[in-house]
Amino acid sequence: MTTSTGPGLLHNPVLNRGSAFSEADRARLGIEGLLPPVADTLQTQIARVHLQLENLDNDLQKYLLLSDLQARNETLYYAVLQSDPATFMPLVYTPTVGEACQKFDHVLRATRGLYLPITAKGRLKEVISNWPETDVRFIVVTDGERILGLGDLGVNGMGIPVGKLALYTVCAGVPPELTLPITLDVGTNNPALLEDPLYLGLRQNRVRGAEYDAFIEEFVTTINEMFPKCCIQWEDFANINAVPILERYKDRTCTYNDDIQGTAAVALAGIYGALRISKGKLTDQTFLFLGGGSAATGIAELISEAMVLEGATIDEARARTWLFDVNGLMVKSRTDVADFQKPFAHDHAPVGVFVDAIEQLRPTTIIGVSTVPKLFNQAVIEAMSRINERPVIFPYSNPTSRSECTAEEAYKWSKGQAIFASGSPFPPVTLGDRTFVPGQGNNVYIFPAMGMAVLATEATRVTEDMFIVAAKAVAELVTQEELDKGLIYPPQHDIRAAELHVAVKIAERIYENGLARVARPDDLAAHIAALAYQPAYPAV
Repeated sequence: MTTSTGPGLLHNPVLNRGSAFSEADRARLGIEGLLPPVADTLQTQIARVHLQLENLDNDLQKYLLLSDLQARNETLYYAVLQSDPATFMPLVYTPTVGEACQKFDHVLRATRGLYLPITAKGRLKEVISNWPETDVRFIVVTDGERILGLGDLGVNGMGIPVGKLALYTVCAGVPPELTLPITLDVGTNNPALLEDPLYLGLRQNRVRGAEYDAFIEEFVTTINEMFPKCCIQWEDFANINAVPILERYKDRTCTYNDDIQGTAAVALAGIYGALRISKGKLTDQTFLFLGGGSAATGIAELISEAMVLEGATIDEARARTWLFDVNGLMVKSRTDVADFQKPFAHDHAPVGVFVDAIEQLRPTTIIGVSTVPKLFNQAVIEAMSRINERPVIFPYSNPTSRSECTAEEAYKWSKGQAIFASGSPFPPVTLGDRTFVPGQGNNVYIFPAMGMAVLATEATRVTEDMFIVAAKAVAELVTQEELDKGLIYPPQHDIRAAELHVAVKIAERIYENGLARVARPDDLAAHIAALAYQPAYPAV
């Protein structure tokens, strides 16, 4: 049992200062002699963690060291991450979190968050009551069925909610005590997990249908009752559940799906950034998606709604977007088109090869959300480059191993003409005397800012136009110098300032839409900045 005095204090991650307890505090709190005699500063502790990380051989080991740090000294954890966000975000989230989730049950040390198995159906309030905080404002929840591009990982997917919420805090300053990662365990259809003696989830196939829907309903109802100001972010649900869940609850509670709406917003931000380079109009662009799931349709619909704001009708806007999946171009004559895909299934002859679809449709932008690597091959990039002076190439699938192409391939095969952004990070690319800095279309530009805006306004809903506002706010932060290097997203080294800018823009829209539960402050930017968490040891 952890306490606020004595040895237990050193096992309380919220209050523990580790070697930074002063000599006077050690005597007062009953921990004298339990630590080396010299008291550190927080900055010295940060430097020590940096050194420890430098001595590790691979990113998974670094992920585990940081996870251990979060479990024993939360303040130091966030101070380390905030000391160099651009370096640490790929370690605590994509791409490293993908490997961590795949090996989760083999490398588990300390647990974090709540696990809600379907065997607890009917008792969720009792189980959730075990969480020590009574004012939860943000929940990231997954059922582990579609973790990044890695598929069904069951409860091993908990790394995703944990990592996402860490970025809420690091990037936008959402106080960590207001966040709660949750995994809903409804089973897994992954035979390797079911046969693994170390797997920690329910050993049963996934529950479907009415029983699953009732479990989700109990979860949402319970969260709304226990945490009435909470925003629920759905994460890495399979398409068959992600789309219906969002439709069912988006008008009932404060909620959104980051894979659908956050991905859409960051893609739209990239498009706005690309248009600053190509000097084109949004309503003149044609988009071809490789992948036809909820991420593709979410991006396509947000692009369409953004086009409507620029004068197009919704039908005109949707007609400029095409989907291509494992069965080829999505056309009206196909019999396997789901309801959520139908707005983007158009009259056209069937096309079974992606490069042929490019030649026939002549898109200005291709967006990869297929989770299948290397499908943007040389023929694809060269075709886009023949058709467009500045082809827009967005391989957004995560993690890096699933990217449709690399930055080097896109720049090389397009002879430096591609406007490129990817889902996972790639290093700069030099071609001749030119160096290109690839952008990362990471949802981290969107969801932490959305969280801070919701926190500052106590918003009752999250709406589609809030994501369009966020996308524009991200794009306007890119300088001309950065555009000249091919960068269409703001650099991540100063992500906190970028997120707070975006949060202010979203909050303004929340107030305009009458969705806030608190009065608008005279200085909204100052109000949001004052709310932002800064790592500092709490009084004990």
